[in-house]
Amino acid sequence: MKIRAAVLKASPVSAPYAKSRPLSIEEVDLAPPGPGEVLVRVRAAGLCHSDLSVIDGNRLRPVPMVLGHEAAGEIVEPGPGVQDLKAGDRVIMVFVPSCGHCSPCSEGRPALCEPGNAANGVGELLAGGRRLSLSGQPVHHHVGVSAFAEYAVISRHSLVKLEADIPHEIAALFGCAVLTGVGAAVNTAKVRAGETVAVVGLGGVGLSALMGAAACGASRVIAVDLSEEKLAIARDLGATDTFNAGDPGVVDAIRAATKGGVDHGLEMAGSVKALDLAYQITRRGGTTTTAGLANPAHTLSLAPVRLVGEERTLKGSYVGSCIPMRDIPRFVDLYLRGKLPVDKLMTSQSGLDGINEGFDALNEGRTIRHVIMM
Repeated sequence: MKIRAAVLKASPVSAPYAKSRPLSIEEVDLAPPGPGEVLVRVRAAGLCHSDLSVIDGNRLRPVPMVLGHEAAGEIVEPGPGVQDLKAGDRVIMVFVPSCGHCSPCSEGRPALCEPGNAANGVGELLAGGRRLSLSGQPVHHHVGVSAFAEYAVISRHSLVKLEADIPHEIAALFGCAVLTGVGAAVNTAKVRAGETVAVVGLGGVGLSALMGAAACGASRVIAVDLSEEKLAIARDLGATDTFNAGDPGVVDAIRAATKGGVDHGLEMAGSVKALDLAYQITRRGGTTTTAGLANPAHTLSLAPVRLVGEERTLKGSYVGSCIPMRDIPRFVDLYLRGKLPVDKLMTSQSGLDGINEGFDALNEGRTIRHVIMM
C-alpha cells in the first residue's frame, strides 16, 4: 500500500530544520505484515531526542529511514500467527521488541533483548528485513517502529494493547517518555518512600522520572535544568526544590540543601556534564542512575576511590528497565488515578507536514513533547 511518511535521507543534518528540511514527506510503499507482524494505523507520534539524535548524527543509524518510535495507534490487520490482537484494537508501540527467548528476555529484562537490539541497529524488523521502500529501494525502520507515517508494519513483540480509553496523543507518550522516565525511578533506581531524589535534565523523560519519583513517595524531589521555564513546569509536576544547572555553585547548593546529597541522582539530559553533576550531588552510599543517551564517543571520568570508599552505585537504565507488557498498563492506571499527570508533558501538536518545525522547537528547548497527529 501507498502511505505518507517522513523520510530521513541523510545524516547528520544541521539545524534550523525548518530550513534544512531533514525529513521529507514522501509517498512510500509499505508491504503487508508477515508472520508475527501487524499493520497499524498510526494515530499520534511524539518527537523525542532519540529521533533528534539520529538527525543530528549523535546516534548513527542507516539511511534512508522513516523515524519515529513513541506512538499509539489502531490495529488494521494482524499478520499470520497473530491471534491475540484484532482489527480496531488500540496499541502503544515500544521501541525494543522482545523475542522472549534470549538470555535477557528469559531473565525478565526484555529491554536488553539481543535479537531486538540487533534488528534495531540495522534498521530491520525483529523477523528480519524491511517492509518499507521508496522508488523501489529499501527504506530502514527506526527501532522497529517508524511511526512518522500514516501506517506501519510492526512486530507483535513491539506492541502493547491499550485497554484504557485515553486520547491517542496521551497514549503515545507512554511508549517512550513515560516508560523510560518513570521506569528509571521505579524499576532501575527503585526509589522508596521517604528517600530524596534529584532529576537532572527536564525533557519529557526527565519530567516523567520526576513524576515517577513523586509517585514512589520520595520526601524531596529536586529538579535541575538550565531552563527556568522547565523548572517551573517541574514545580507544577511535584518538584519540591528547583536549581538552575547553570549556577556555578549548583553542586554545593544542592549538597548543602540535602545535608550531603540525595539518595538518588537521576540523569536524563544525555550529556556527560549532566551525568557528572548527578553523580556529584548523590550522597555517600547513594545511587546515580542515567537514562540519558549521550554521544557514543563521549566518556565519563570518575575517581575510583570515591566509588569504593563511599560505596557509590552508578547504574544505566534502558527503556526504564521495564517489562512493557506489565508496566505500561500499570503506568496508565497511575495516570488515570491522577498520580502521573502525563498530559502536562504535551506542549504542542501538528500534522506530519509540521515535523521539521517541531524538531526545531525540541532542539531549542521550546517544547517538552510535540506530538504529530495523523
